[in-house]
Amino acid sequence: MSNQSSWTSIFCFSVASFTTVLSIVFSLSPEVEAQPTEHFVVRLSVMPVEAVTVPDIAGTGRGFAVLEDSMLSIDGMFSGLRGAATAIRLHEGLGMGIRGTALSELNVVGGVNGTFEGSVELSTDQIESLQRGNFYIQIDSEAAPEGNLWGWLIK
Repeated sequence: MSNQSSWTSIFCFSVASFTTVLSIVFSLSPEVEAQPTEHFVVRLSVMPVEAVTVPDIAGTGRGFAVLEDSMLSIDGMFSGLRGAATAIRLHEGLGMGIRGTALSELNVVGGVNGTFEGSVELSTDQIESLQRGNFYIQIDSEAAPEGNLWGWLIK
């Protein structure tokens, strides 16, 4: 057998072996499906009021949220509060309209008018809860420290 013929055979065998190894590796790799990006909106309105809290609670707002993989990113705006915003939080309730636990503090810029934004990593259970409509945003203010505006994240 000639030298050139030998090297050609070795090269062809090496390429075939490499191709076989690659196909085995890729067939053993778990398939990773990209999660679709989900979009949510929130309309912020006054919290339920009692006669004693009516003078302290006012305003409106709106926000948007994007769930990409397990990261929920939120941004929005508010206006017309009777006291400066003191905290804006993402909460998980037991259902729409039912108050729940604060999950994450959102960044706020402004006083009686302003903006907010933030991101939070969600567990699989929290993602399912978000998709069922159990997440809401609550804005507390100097005039209404127990809640001024709130709104549920909906698709």
